[in-house]
Parts: sequence; C-alpha cells; structure tokens
Amino acid sequence: MSMTDPIADLLTRIRNAHIAKHDRLDVPYSKTKLAICRILADQGFISGCELLGDDAEPGRQKVRIVLRSTSEGDPAIRRLARVSKPGRRVYRRADALKPVLNGLGVGIVSTSKGLLTDAEARERRVGGEVICEIW
Repeated sequence: MSMTDPIADLLTRIRNAHIAKHDRLDVPYSKTKLAICRILADQGFISGCELLGDDAEPGRQKVRIVLRSTSEGDPAIRRLARVSKPGRRVYRRADALKPVLNGLGVGIVSTSKGLLTDAEARERRVGGEVICEIW
C-alpha cells in the first residue's frame, strides 16, 4: 500500500516518539526525509540523524533519528506543523516568506536549490513550496 504523504508521516512519528519519551526512532528512508532530518539537526531540534542499511538493499534502508530533550526532560520540538499538503500545496515567493514565530522557529522550504530553511531561502532570494514549520 502506498503512502499519500510520507512527510506528514515523518513528522507524526517524531511527534509520537517525543510523547512516548523515546530517545530515538527509525523511519523508512527517502532523500527528502533525510534532508529534512539534517535541517532539524543543524537547527538543534534533534541531536542527529544517520542512514542505516547499505545501497544493495534500497527498499530496506532506514533513517535513524536521535531525539533531543531539554534539561528538564521536555522535548526540544514544541510543535511540528505540516503547511503544504497533497490536497493543498502552499507556495511562497522569497519576499513573502515570513519568519516562523518571529525567528524562534524554522520553516522548511522546497526550492530549486534543494530543501532550505526559511531564512536561507530569503537570503538566497528563492521561493518555493513551504513544507512545514517547527518550533
């Protein structure tokens, strides 16, 4: 059975793992999911991510996500919101991309230059599809 929205599935798995107080989780591999996880790691929302499995078995590869919590034990991610959905795509020009929570959060944008944060997209003056917002 094919999945209609793998990015929403990734965000839901991260959200559920935080609620269940897991320290890591494995999700099926795709280039987009790995790129999103690398952005989350660069921004400090997760501790890291790595690709598990080898190239000989492309259908069996996984992305291991190491979750990050605050010193009080609260999740580092307070909210994950999927903006553009398969039924309603949301595109923004570079000048229409606004900071998420006045710069406290991060928006992930799919551009012609690859997946970028909202700040990088504004800096490079490229727009695209707003994938999600995290804070």
